[in-house]
Amino acid sequence: MFTGIVEEVGIVRSLDEIGDGVVLSIAATTTRDGVALGDSINVNGACLTITSIDHEGFTFGLAPETLRRTNFGAVRPGSRVNLERAVRVGDRFGGHYVQGHVDRVLRIIRVRPDGDSRVISFELPEDFGRYVVEKGFIAIDGVSLTVSERFEGGFSIALIAYTQDHVALAGKGEGDLVNVEVDIMAKYVESLLAASRPATAVRS
Repeated sequence: MFTGIVEEVGIVRSLDEIGDGVVLSIAATTTRDGVALGDSINVNGACLTITSIDHEGFTFGLAPETLRRTNFGAVRPGSRVNLERAVRVGDRFGGHYVQGHVDRVLRIIRVRPDGDSRVISFELPEDFGRYVVEKGFIAIDGVSLTVSERFEGGFSIALIAYTQDHVALAGKGEGDLVNVEVDIMAKYVESLLAASRPATAVRS
């Protein structure tokens, strides 16, 4: 479990194809501290398992399913990625419940300044819109954010000046892809409501 509060922006060192998967190596300092083999790290919104650690960073194995459901196919050596270690008991919880399970990859459709903030707008497919509500939580590339606006076919978030300096998302522009995880509470409510509906009678 994560909170969506980015601890560090890491730098991709390499991506090496091995069989049907990919080994992703990332340079990091803060998030390397106190972790061990098998621990989970939120990398750009995806919960990945550490497979090796060295004095400059760590590596992860990306399964074909991970590559299909995330924007890692667009990552290259030198790319900046958001990193967060898993929450420990007693930690401050500054964001919202983030599982690190990417629901969908969406495209940025517009970026504009708003004072010292940066407003980023994303496409919103019709079948995904029910999970995105104005002033609700959403995780974009692992960053816990508030939906500032819903509009026909899309939604926006605003990055304040401080956040812009501490997340990789601020460096993305129109056409770039992002990993999106909606608030888990929305999916629980949807599941509970579906289960409570009476079964449709079958007429003979």
